Amino acid sequence: MPQTIRWGILGAGRIARKFASDLSLVNDAHLVAVGSRSASTGDAFANEFNIPHRHDSYEALVQNPDVDIIYIATPHNLHYENTMLCLQHGKAVLCEKPFAMNGRQVREMIKTAEEKNVFLMEALWTKFLPQFIKVQQMVNEGLVGEITSIRADFGFIPSPPVPARLFDPALGGGSLMDIGIYPVFLALSLLGKPDFIQADMTPAPTGIDEQCSISFKYKNGALAQLFSTNAGNTSVEADITGRGGRIRMTNRFHNLTGGIEYLEGRSDEKQLIYVEKDSSGFGYQYEAQHAAECLRKGLAESPVMSHKDSLDLIDTLDAIRKVAGIRYPWDAE
Repeated sequence: MPQTIRWGILGAGRIARKFASDLSLVNDAHLVAVGSRSASTGDAFANEFNIPHRHDSYEALVQNPDVDIIYIATPHNLHYENTMLCLQHGKAVLCEKPFAMNGRQVREMIKTAEEKNVFLMEALWTKFLPQFIKVQQMVNEGLVGEITSIRADFGFIPSPPVPARLFDPALGGGSLMDIGIYPVFLALSLLGKPDFIQADMTPAPTGIDEQCSISFKYKNGALAQLFSTNAGNTSVEADITGRGGRIRMTNRFHNLTGGIEYLEGRSDEKQLIYVEKDSSGFGYQYEAQHAAECLRKGLAESPVMSHKDSLDLIDTLDAIRKVAGIRYPWDAE
């Protein structure tokens, strides 16, 4: 693999624009192609980011020999289909979360990647952000002792015009798969897969979850309370409590702007933890840099966001949906 990694982007929406912007912060990354189902949309995207190759179909993008890896930025319901298209043409893939809509789809994606020895990673950007890495380090160093509980929430009221994808089951809508995935990911990262799951949801008029409340219980006694909603603006914070202290992730814990507070033992005195991070960018540069490094090393799987990590996440989301009564058309396949 050459030193410079040549990127293509499949999809030309809001997240694709943020990712394209952040690629300028990645060492030896060159954005060379974009694929869109609309020629006008693809041309506008390519002109905005000075992209030499613009394709009016996803099929044309995956056949471009100048592309090393493709970032998939389409709606949730298309992730499986788009990833399989890329893998079948031997293109490395960084696919936006959720990886797919259920465990069956994720397993087929991983099986195909392994059979073709092609790199495949879920783009769960939080795992690569400096503040999340710092929190993991603090936990591993024993600063909170044994974790006894986690509380995390993510909620916002969509601004009009409300995107159709948020509440359409056919587009993979619902609060759990869109934003509830972040609190779930946090609990899995720090406590592992739960032994018991309870979940309830409030349906939107379309039948998909407008709100979702989740409880994890572990055999060692640890608990996690997780919440997602499109019916209110929540604090988007996380509390990690242990027998030796407490970590509070503030100000949108899942993204680059998040902050960290630490309280030792029973102290009420907060220590603000400074984490150095890029002064520019949205935060997608970190996962892109990691994916590029994996390609240069000839890896087919990330050691940080592994295939097992993605399987654990989607299997847990499937279990939550089953308990809460959240169903998608693909569940019957």
